[in-house]
Amino acid sequence: MTTFWPKNPVSFLPGIKATTNLITVQVENNYQMITEENIALLIPQKPPFVMVDKLLSFGENSVTTGFSIPHDNIFVEQGLFKEPRLVENIAQTAAARAGYVSKTENKPVAVGYIGAVNNLQVFMLPEAGDELITEITIDNQIFDVTLISGKITSKGRPVAQCKMKIFINKL
Repeated sequence: MTTFWPKNPVSFLPGIKATTNLITVQVENNYQMITEENIALLIPQKPPFVMVDKLLSFGENSVTTGFSIPHDNIFVEQGLFKEPRLVENIAQTAAARAGYVSKTENKPVAVGYIGAVNNLQVFMLPEAGDELITEITIDNQIFDVTLISGKITSKGRPVAQCKMKIFINKL
């Protein structure tokens, strides 16, 4: 068993049971928390615009997702996953965190908008078939604005990193 924050039970996902103060998830491969079939419950994006397919870990101020880049992905050009999609992957990782929090609070998944991208560094363009591991950390959250730091790796190598300002529409 692997234990994750937050405190409220998440009944919308299989294999999760509530303990006294935390949620405990039976993780079959000791790495994957939520699969592609369930990630759609956490983010507002729909195929073919989904750039995350696994929730790997969740913490109060961080989240890690995975994305296996399909060869037939509409955003793969000449075998490479381009820069704008890397930014979107980081944003959707933040959306997965916000969606997870919303679901634990029995609220609908909110839509977020990228307000600013700062200090974007792209170290390499991943190839179709590569798996991206994306981690975001919440730097600050004020009202409906979240400031994050995001980084993407693949095969243990850095792919990209940036800081991002995300506005949440809580209509």
